[in-house]
Amino acid sequence: MATDPRNALTQLIASLEKHFEAASSKRGEEDSSVEQAYYQLEDAFLNYEEAISSELGEFLPFTLAEDDQ
Repeated sequence: MATDPRNALTQLIASLEKHFEAASSKRGEEDSSVEQAYYQLEDAFLNYEEAISSELGEFLPFTLAEDDQ
């Protein structure tokens, strides 16, 4: 589901900001707002990665860490 790379970048930046806000104001180690922001950031990253690859033929210099669970 590739989208416009510019829109995907805007969403990624907004997700980074939201994650920072949630992390910097978290209420305890198990604050669900931080977890929710984490997954939104992960989705935004993957969407941007796909958009820039599909539309521009470019790749990011990093990837998401894999869970070994």
